[in-house]
Amino acid sequence: GSKHHLITDATGIPLAVTLTGGNRNDVTQLIPLLQAVPPVRGKRGRPQRRPDVVLADRGYDHDKYRRLVWDLGVKPLIARRGAEHGSGLGTQRWV
Repeated sequence: GSKHHLITDATGIPLAVTLTGGNRNDVTQLIPLLQAVPPVRGKRGRPQRRPDVVLADRGYDHDKYRRLVWDLGVKPLIARRGAEHGSGLGTQRWV
């Protein structure tokens, strides 16, 4: 089997995609996906290379990877394992 790992912007537009074997842990692809995001044009000046914030589900909850995401200059908003599920409609969604 295989897994498609995908990172999108807030509107669902894909920014980077990788394909791995089905037995790989999802969290191992978090840093390569963030590094694969191409520069985003916007305001004048240097293009933004990485997102400001990354939202992820409980499968990505690991302190080592939280630190690595912070080291890239990205704020991790990752659901904690064991936390209550609440839908939070309209605020954040852990897809």
